[in-house]
Amino acid sequence: MKLFKEFKEFISKGSVLDMAVGVIIGGAFTAIVNSLVNDVFMPLLGLLTGGMNFAALSLQLGPNEEDVLKYGAFIAAVINFLLIALVLFFVIKAINRLRSFHKAQEEEKAAPTPRLCPYCKSEIDPAATRCPHCTSQLAP
Repeated sequence: MKLFKEFKEFISKGSVLDMAVGVIIGGAFTAIVNSLVNDVFMPLLGLLTGGMNFAALSLQLGPNEEDVLKYGAFIAAVINFLLIALVLFFVIKAINRLRSFHKAQEEEKAAPTPRLCPYCKSEIDPAATRCPHCTSQLAP
C-alpha cells in the first residue's frame, strides 16, 4: 500500500506530467518536421541537383549483392538531419521572438506610472508620501 501511495505521489508531480506532455508533443512535432523535410525539401533539393536521388547512390564492393556500400543513404540522412535542424532553429527562433514580445508587453504594463505632485506639478514616485521637490505632504 505504501509503495502504491509513493508511486501515486511521484506520477502526480508537475515535472513528471510536464515531461510526459513534452514527449507526446515532441512525437507529434517530429512527424510534422519529418514530413516537411521528406515531402517538401528533399524533392526540391532533388530538382535543384538535376533529379538526383541521394538515397539510391551506392558502390558495389564485391560480387555478392550484399557487398554494397550505400553512401547515398548516409548523404540523405545527413541532409535530412541538417534540414530538420534548420527547421527547428527557425521554429525556436520564432517562439523566442513571440515570448520576448509578450514579456516586453507585460513589463510595460507592470512599470509603475509616476504621479504628479498636486502642489509643484513635478513627477514623483507613486508610493511617495512627501514630494522630494517641494517637500509638500502628500495624501496616500
